[in-house]
Amino acid sequence: MAAPSSVPVDLAAAMVIARPALADWLVILPPVTMIAGGALLMMIRKSVRLHAMLAIAALVLLVVLDALLLWQVCERGPITMTMGRWLPPFGISFTADLFGSVMALTSAVVALAAAVFSLQDIGASGLRHGFFAFLLLLMAGVSGAFLTGDIFNLYVWFEVLLISSFGLLILGSEPRQIEGALKYAILNLVATTLFLISVGYLYAIFGTLNMADIAEKEPAIRDGAPLITLTALFVLAFAMKSAAFPVNFWLPASYHTPRITVSALFGGLLTKVGIYAMIRVTIMLLPVEREALSLVIAASAVLTMIVGALGALAQNDLRRLIGYVVIVGIGNMLAGVAIGTPAAVSGAILYALHSMVAMTALYLMAGEAARLAGSWQLSTLGGIWIRSPWFAAASFALILAAAGLPPLSGLWPKVALLKASLDIGAWWLAAAILVSAFLVTIALARVFLLAYWRPLSDAAIAAVEAEVEPVRDWLTAIPIALLVALLLGFGIYPEPLMKLSQSAAESIADPTAYIGSVFIRGGVQ
Repeated sequence: MAAPSSVPVDLAAAMVIARPALADWLVILPPVTMIAGGALLMMIRKSVRLHAMLAIAALVLLVVLDALLLWQVCERGPITMTMGRWLPPFGISFTADLFGSVMALTSAVVALAAAVFSLQDIGASGLRHGFFAFLLLLMAGVSGAFLTGDIFNLYVWFEVLLISSFGLLILGSEPRQIEGALKYAILNLVATTLFLISVGYLYAIFGTLNMADIAEKEPAIRDGAPLITLTALFVLAFAMKSAAFPVNFWLPASYHTPRITVSALFGGLLTKVGIYAMIRVTIMLLPVEREALSLVIAASAVLTMIVGALGALAQNDLRRLIGYVVIVGIGNMLAGVAIGTPAAVSGAILYALHSMVAMTALYLMAGEAARLAGSWQLSTLGGIWIRSPWFAAASFALILAAAGLPPLSGLWPKVALLKASLDIGAWWLAAAILVSAFLVTIALARVFLLAYWRPLSDAAIAAVEAEVEPVRDWLTAIPIALLVALLLGFGIYPEPLMKLSQSAAESIADPTAYIGSVFIRGGVQ
C-alpha cells in the first residue's frame, strides 16, 4: 500500500482559488434569476393570479441587474465568471462585454414593456397554460445567449429560447397557431442542427469551445484549417435564425399567428439573437473568413431588404406587414456584418438596439389598433385617429422610427450604415438601404392613412364599439409610451448610444480586453 504523499498540490495552476468579486456575480444573475422565476411559476401553476405580479417583479429585477452589469462593464471593461472553479478554457465562462451587456439590458426593457401589455392581451387560458413561465424562460435563453463566453453554451441558450418560444407560440392551440408553430419549429430546428454541427466542427479544429480561447488561437491555425467552410456553416445557421434571405420565409408565416404580445417579443428579440451570434462569431472569432464571404453576405443583405420591403407593400394583414418590416431590419444589420469595419459593425449594433425597441412597439401598436378598430385587415381598419388621438400620435412616431425618419432613433443607424457602405465604395449596398427605407416608408404611411386617418361611417364605428372589450387604458398606454419615449430620446440625443455602439464594435474587432478578462495571466483568477 503506497504511503500518502506529503507534497502539497498547487491548485492555483488548474483552479480558480480567489473568491470572485461581488460585482462578478452580476454576469450570471440575469439568466439565473429568469430560470428561478420560471421554475417558481411552474411550481405554483394553479395560483395563476400571482403569475403576472411575480413575473413583472422578476423582469423589473432583470432590468436592474442588467443596468448594474452594463455600468460595471463601462467602468471596468469585460467581466468574466467561470463555473466549476476550473480555469478557462476547461471551466465554462460567462463573459459580459459592452456588446453583450447593452443587448441584454435592451432585451430586458423590451420584455418588461411586453409583460405589462400582456395584462390586457393574455386571457385566462394563456395564464393557465403558463404564459409568464414561458416568458421568463425565454428571457433566460436570451440573457444567457448575450452573456455566455462559451460557444456550446450559446447553442444551449438557443435551445432554451427555442423551446420556450415554441410554448408561447402554441398558447391557445388554435389550428392557425399550430400551423405557424410547425413552420417556425421545423425551420428553427434545422438551423439549430446546423449550429450544432458547426460547433462540433469548430471543436474538432480548435480543441476548445471557449470564445476567448478561439479568438486567441485563430490567427495561428488560420492557414492550415478549413475555416471558410466552418464560417459558411455558422453564417447559414445564424441567417436562418435571424430570418435572412433566402431562409426567411418562416417568419411572416408564423409571427402573425400567436397573441400580439408574443409576436411583439419574437419580432423584437429572437431575430436579434441570431444577428448577435453572427456578429460575435464572424467578426470576433473568424474575421478573415468573414471577409472571404463578405460578398455573399452583402448579396443576402440586399435581397433581404428588397424582398422584405416588397412583402410589406403587398400585405393587407397588419401583423404580416410588420413581420416583413422586421425582415428589412435584418437586411440592414446584415449589411453591417458584410462590410465588417468597426464603423459598419457599430451601425449594425445601433440598428439592432433600435430594432429591438421599435419592432416590439410596432407589434403592440398593431394589437391596440386592432382592438380599437376590430380588425387586423387594412381594408377594413379606419377611424382610429378619431377614437384615440394620443394613440394615433404615438403610432405616427413609431412609423417614423421604423421608417428611419427624424427625429426618431431609426435615422442614426441608417446614416451610419450608409456612410460605412460609401466609405468602401459599395454604392449598390447604400442604394439598397435607401430604396428599402423608401419602400418601407410607403408601406407604413399606407397603414397610417388607411387605419388611422381614413374616416369610418357612424354605423361602422358603433358596430366596432359594440364588439370592443373594455380595457384599462394604462395597460396599453404605459408600455407603448415607454418604448416611444426611448425611441424619441435616442433620436434627439443619440450621442451616448452611438459612443456605446462604437466602443462595442471596436472591442469586438480587437478582443484583447475580452481575452484578458477570461485568462488572468499567472494562473490565478
